[in-house]
Amino acid sequence: MADMDGIKTNNHEGIDPSKNFHTDTAPGKTNYHIKGMDNMSWGMKDRMSRIFNPKSGNALILAVDHGYISGATKGLERLDILLPELQEDIDVVMATRGAIRTCLPPMFNKPIALRCSAGSTVLSEDVTSETIGVDIEDVIRMNASAMAVQTFLGTEDEKETITNLCRTIDLGVKYGIPTLGVVAVGKQMARSPQFFSLATRVLAELGAQIVKTYYCEDFEKVTSGCPVPIVVAGGKQLPPKEALTLAYRAISEGARGVDMGRNIFQAEDPKAMAKAVAKVIHESYTDNEAYEFYLDTKVK
Repeated sequence: MADMDGIKTNNHEGIDPSKNFHTDTAPGKTNYHIKGMDNMSWGMKDRMSRIFNPKSGNALILAVDHGYISGATKGLERLDILLPELQEDIDVVMATRGAIRTCLPPMFNKPIALRCSAGSTVLSEDVTSETIGVDIEDVIRMNASAMAVQTFLGTEDEKETITNLCRTIDLGVKYGIPTLGVVAVGKQMARSPQFFSLATRVLAELGAQIVKTYYCEDFEKVTSGCPVPIVVAGGKQLPPKEALTLAYRAISEGARGVDMGRNIFQAEDPKAMAKAVAKVIHESYTDNEAYEFYLDTKVK
């Protein structure tokens, strides 16, 4: 091979002068676009950059994991029909492994936030008792970009759900897979700014690379106090204008994405709604602009 000349012999003529090492240019430095991730592994960063758009820094996550706790939720009766219809409009789909394997074509090619916690359903008196329901090897087999684990701070099951989160984070760091820590609110739990500020900070301090929470008053303080990206849960179904206002305020006050379910798949036109939310998240549309876009786009 030509490049071996001068290596295997006593040729002292130096390096091939036709090679350009750009010695007049300083080494490149990656300006990574995601909060708190500078010291993570390459694989972790790669998966995070699939979730959070490198141009906007934000993410639209479509949450369709409701079935693991409540069965066939209205709007999610046929995931095999819904998901391909919304494929081009979302960044990430948050779902269970059963739904993914049975309803999602492998050509979907969008990042998966895999629901990994399980243990209670709406038939329970409360839904705060959970365990880890997915083995890390299955997470890897499914090529998940993140693992979602629910926590119930302030309940009798706090320690159990925090333990679930910590064990998942440890395995995620080992294999370069981010953990999305979910701040859940049970039937008897607070929904105050103080609670969300505490809970998001705790999950980040425990090592979660992404935290999902709810929008609240003083939300800018909540996002400022959390050293990793926050995504906001869409929550219960709202009128389209109110859902877009929720997304707009969350992004304006420091959220790096929205994890929206019912406000998309239960909308009159889910595809138009997904496109409108994406305008807020990635193109800096105001809520009013996005609502006008929704009205213009939806099927009349």
